[in-house]
Parts: sequence; C-alpha cells; structure tokens
Amino acid sequence: MNKRIIISIIGKIILTEVILMIPSLIVSLIYRDGDTAGFLITMAFAGLVGLLFTSVRHSGQRMSSRDGYFIVASAWIIVALIGALPLYIGGGFPTYWNALFEIVSGFTTTGASVLDKPENLGHGVLFWRSFTHWIGGMGVLVFVLMVMPMENDNSMHLVRAEVPGPTAGKLVPRMRTTSMILYGIYGFMTMVLVILLALLGMAPFDSFCIAFGTAGTGGFAVSSAGIAGYNSLAIEVVLSVFMLLFGVNFSVYHLILLRRFKEAFTMEEVKVYLAVVGAATMAIAFNILNFAGGFGKALRQSLFQVSSIITTTGFATVDFEFWPEFSKHTLLLLMVLGACAGSTGGGMKISRVIILVKSFVAEIRQIINPKAIVTVRLNGKPVDKKTLGSTRIYASAYMLLLCVFTLIISLDGLDFTTNFTAVLSCFNNIGPGLNMVGPMANFSVYSDWAQVVLSIAMLTGRLEIFPMFLLLAKSAHDR
Repeated sequence: MNKRIIISIIGKIILTEVILMIPSLIVSLIYRDGDTAGFLITMAFAGLVGLLFTSVRHSGQRMSSRDGYFIVASAWIIVALIGALPLYIGGGFPTYWNALFEIVSGFTTTGASVLDKPENLGHGVLFWRSFTHWIGGMGVLVFVLMVMPMENDNSMHLVRAEVPGPTAGKLVPRMRTTSMILYGIYGFMTMVLVILLALLGMAPFDSFCIAFGTAGTGGFAVSSAGIAGYNSLAIEVVLSVFMLLFGVNFSVYHLILLRRFKEAFTMEEVKVYLAVVGAATMAIAFNILNFAGGFGKALRQSLFQVSSIITTTGFATVDFEFWPEFSKHTLLLLMVLGACAGSTGGGMKISRVIILVKSFVAEIRQIINPKAIVTVRLNGKPVDKKTLGSTRIYASAYMLLLCVFTLIISLDGLDFTTNFTAVLSCFNNIGPGLNMVGPMANFSVYSDWAQVVLSIAMLTGRLEIFPMFLLLAKSAHDR
C-alpha cells in the first residue's frame, strides 16, 4: 500500500471539504444564526490537518486499485467525522454521535434523521446538512478530481471505487474532464430545479435546500412538515419528475448532449427503470384508492412516493405507514431495486437486477440444454464474466449484510419491522422505513451505539460494500 500517496490525496480531500463549507458559513453570517463559530472552528482545524497531509511527498508514485478503494473508504469516513463538527458545536445535537449519524446520512444521501424539528436548527447548519446531499450524490472524490489535478490512472482507481453500479467508465479519455462534464450536467439540472421551485412560491432558502436533497436523491427537509408542508400539487409534480431524472444514469444526458439520441433512448436499464415506475405507480394508486379518497389524489400520492422511494430520495407527502400492506410491500421492493447505475440514487441498481434476472434465466436454459452456449446481454452486448461474477458476489454480500446489521441493532430491543426497515433504509440510502422509523418518524428511537452501526450501514451501502471491507482486510495494509 502506497501510504504517502494515500495521505497526500486524503489531505486534498480534507481541504476540498473546507472549501465546500464556505457557502454554509456565508449563509450563517447572512442569517446571524449563531452557527458561524462552529464552521470557523471546524474549517480552521480541518484546514490545518489538510495542509499537513498534503505536505507529505510521494515522489510521483502511482496508486494501485486497492489503494483507490482504501482512499475512498477512508476519505468518506474522515469527511463525515469532520463534517459532523459544525452540527455538534452548534448545539443542535445532544451528542456527537447524533451529529455524526445526521451528517453521514447527508453525505450518503440517505436522508434519515434523528431530529423531531429540523426547523429549530440554524440556517447555516440546515444549509450544510442539505448541501452534503448534493456533494455526496455525485461523489466526494468525483468533485475532488474536478478541482484538483491528478494523474489519469490514479483518478480512475478512485472513480471505480466510488461511482455506483456494476461497472464504472469514462465519458471521455481524461477523468478530470469526465468529472467536469458530470458536475456540469448535475449543477445545471440543480439550478433549473431551484428556479422552478422559487417560481412556484417556495422561499429561496428552501428552494436551494430542497433542490440539493432532490438532486442528490437525499431527502432532508427544512421543517418537520416536509414536502407536505408546502401543500402544492405543482411542487410535488416538479419534484417527482426531477427525482426520476436524477435517478437516470448520467451517461444518458451526456449522450443527449452529443446528439447520440438512439443510444440514449434505447438504454435497457432506463427503459426497465421507467417501466417499473409506471407499473408501481398505477398498482399503488389503485390499491390506495379508498384511502386517498379519489383516483386523482391516489395517483398524486402514489407517483410522488414511488419516485421518492425508487430513487432513494426519501421525501414524503403522506404517512404510507397507514397504507394497505400491498402498497407498503411494493415500496419495500422499490427500496431494494433502487435507481439506475451511474445516477445519484442508491439501492441495488436496476442494471444489477437485470443482470441477475438474466443470469437466472440463462442458468435455467443451460440446465435444459447443457450443450447450448448461453450469453447474458445488457444493451445488446454480452456481459463479461468479471461483471457477472462481481454482480453475483455483490448480491450475496448484500443479503448477508442486511441480516447481520438487522441482528446487531436488534440488541436495542425494538420490533423486527422497525429494525429490518431501518437497516434496509440506511443500507440502501433511502431515509424512511416502517413502524417506529416511518416517514413521519425519525431515528432518535435508537441508542448512540445503534446509530453508529446504522451509520456504518449507510457508508457501506453508499460505497457498495467492497471499499469498506477493504479497510478490514489485513492484506490490504501489507506492502
């Protein structure tokens, strides 16, 4: 393991986090909310650590793939540990572990909260809390690659470890250019949403915070009433559309910019994603017809919640805890499916599910006709053995970890549905679960140690398992 290059790059990441706190500091100064000291102390401390780390010389060393995974896992943990300080110093959270849970939930775009009334926080902390959604949505390391030059081979190792999905590729030969393209599209879509929300009557501060949560598919609101507090059909429709848009693989938008429309609109994953959204929306709408009091209201509630859950955003306009069992089970299935690979959404990813289903069908065909040559294809192209193997291993590890995390937090003494959906929510970076962690509840029911376990689940899910476990592997530390 190249320790010097790892320390140097982590230093750059810490300095980038300091820069990213500046907008929140400015917001705090504008509103004079008392959060300024927390940001200044944190920025001074992190800036000093970052400068010390970046001063370590690495003599042009090239990192290996395992170095990339190690840096990504370490960086996300360090960024969260530092990012929680303004929340804790500001006094809005009784313990540092509560603040850490909240900020991990922010960076991983989970949106799970321990707060009863987020409106009691200062504007600076509220802004930082939502802004972490925006940063984490596209990826902390992707942002670092955009603002700080790095060797192309080194940067690709970082992207492979951080970008969600079965595979990670480059839009253009240079990774820094790829990062700029991704953040350019991401930033443009976010600003369009901010403007639309403002035009629909949302306060400017709320527009930015809700747009950050939508773009990062995070789900933090600025008040306990959430999106329901705006009581606006237009806002709900706009948010539903944009949640779905941010759940699409960003390669599609790049192809559209290049006018390669046929490739963009025939991507198999996107077609399946939209088909699942349409089917789930109609199924739930008919199922909650009596509950909602009319098809129009049922469709409105169904579309918003389906868009919110499948993209793992986590916004809620209704307490679906009281919906019929069929609708709740459908939402749980959508939690597992998640959005497209290469989007800001969480979950297992549609592309992985497609590969797993096609692998199952291929295995059945192979059993029926052992001499047949059966190939699993995605977008008309054969899926290589390495991707097939990693997808199957990921699915196995996914199911195992769901069970392990649920078992551990069950020591807190809560019921199975609460524990299982809490883990499902955190591991898939969604936000709301069922029962005591439902859409109108929060995660304060868990003890500090259980919140730390759930924070680990959030990080493990966001980084798609392998980087976090590399930290525990002894062979990864040997040189």
